[in-house]
Amino acid sequence: MNLTTIDVIFLVYMFIGLYMSVLMILIYLPNRKKLFSYPPFKPEPVSIIVPCYNEGKTIGRTIQSLLELDYPKEMLEIIVVDDKSKDNSVEVAKQYEKKYKNVKVIVNSRNSGGAAEPTNIGIKAAKFDYIAVTDADSFPQKDALKKMIGFIQQDPKTAAVTCSVLVKNPKKWFQTIQAIEYKIIAFTRKLLDLIDAVYVTPGPFALYRKKAIVEVGYFDTKNLTQDIEIVWRLRAHGYRARMCLATQVHSESPPKFRQWWRQRIRWSIGGTQTNIKYLKDTTKGGMFGFFIIPFFTVSLFLGLFGLCLFVYLMARNLIVSYLSTQYSIAAQATILRLEELTFVPSILNFFGAALFFLGIGFTLFSLLSVKDNEFKKANTFNILFFQLVYLTIYPIITLVAVIKLIRGKYSW
Repeated sequence: MNLTTIDVIFLVYMFIGLYMSVLMILIYLPNRKKLFSYPPFKPEPVSIIVPCYNEGKTIGRTIQSLLELDYPKEMLEIIVVDDKSKDNSVEVAKQYEKKYKNVKVIVNSRNSGGAAEPTNIGIKAAKFDYIAVTDADSFPQKDALKKMIGFIQQDPKTAAVTCSVLVKNPKKWFQTIQAIEYKIIAFTRKLLDLIDAVYVTPGPFALYRKKAIVEVGYFDTKNLTQDIEIVWRLRAHGYRARMCLATQVHSESPPKFRQWWRQRIRWSIGGTQTNIKYLKDTTKGGMFGFFIIPFFTVSLFLGLFGLCLFVYLMARNLIVSYLSTQYSIAAQATILRLEELTFVPSILNFFGAALFFLGIGFTLFSLLSVKDNEFKKANTFNILFFQLVYLTIYPIITLVAVIKLIRGKYSW
């Protein structure tokens, strides 16, 4: 069999996909009994920072969920830092400040255009040695702090802990598709945790060692995904990040495609910013240098290259088909012969099918593994749509994000 350059490229893509699938299986099998385990802990004071901008509809419920955490109330302080909201966010938050002694509201002197600056303001105002950060539209499970804090307490080099981030009450169909994605991400992140490869502690709820955050210079106000960048910076300084699958935080998700598109463009720009900033740290070795950075870089390259290749092949086939048809009509020749049609499967078909079914299997396994009472709509159509359509949009998002980053035309 003679392989063309295109065939070789497809084989490389499929090899990488199959390799990552097998890697996840090999990580899971010996560790399946401890996926939901977490270290013993003792209650220690925690300051919870809530950066807020125009979240009047949810900030009250977020504060209430923090007040209801199963944790000694005298060991909690809640600091809401408003980034000069234009709605009633401050008024809602101050109602809780008046009612509860452990709730404090700080209003930034300006709108910084991101979550990093108000988070840094909250950290500087915090009294305690442990810092939790949560978005103003997110709601952690009552046992979140209890199950997460032991990861930091047991290891002085652990500076950040995340948990399962799931979609809050997915009502719209598009939110249901995102709910599938979030559960897969949570399960995958735990598998990465088992090989010390956690590279992000998402904004909905994360726990940090304050001393480490101060040491590395706080959150980066110039990065659009400060929750990714801070973990990479911590890892560059020799710290670790962990993931607790035993608890959850539910976060509001974009109900419409346009809102989702803007959010994912921002995520992609921030991730690319981080990747470029730390590319030099591959020389430091360890999981950060030898796995996390190459994994991120290769994923970025493969997504962009694959999109360009797809566009090229589609354009080439359309042009060839058009010209062939025109010449055939002009020469009064047969446009299509039955003997030209072939249904003989190739090695590419085999590997492509294998990769597709592995993807379906991993999706189903993730959905079954990550329990979520708020999500019960993972039907066959939604799973197939997620695999065949939803995921194929991401290379386009990456391309748009890179173009915006190069042109310098982007914002929160």
